[in-house]
Amino acid sequence: MSGFLVISTASDLLRVRHDSIVYISSDGNYSQLLLPGGEMRLLTMQLGQVEKLIDNQLDIHRHNFIRIGKSLIINRNYIFYIHINRQQLVLKDNDGNQYTIQASKEALRQLKTLIETENERN
Repeated sequence: MSGFLVISTASDLLRVRHDSIVYISSDGNYSQLLLPGGEMRLLTMQLGQVEKLIDNQLDIHRHNFIRIGKSLIINRNYIFYIHINRQQLVLKDNDGNQYTIQASKEALRQLKTLIETENERN
């Protein structure tokens, strides 16, 4: 099922295309998965477990996801704006919906450097 992330628990199953995941955030022992349009899904697993599922299931698409600090995994295709001093990351979907996330200055600095480095290679 390349291209789909499948999250299965005892009582439910979520199957979502890799390009339909805006970000996944930590919520204690749970995680929150945000889809375009603002739909949020609660996952009954920690962020580290979700990260392993991404690595194991998404083949070439796993590189679309970047771990930001301890509490966030973002889809790089939605990155719109990074403001280090305000500790803001803005993600934007194809419908123009924006999602503003708070992150540490260091995490945003690393993300900015990564994107700049990748852009210079291309």
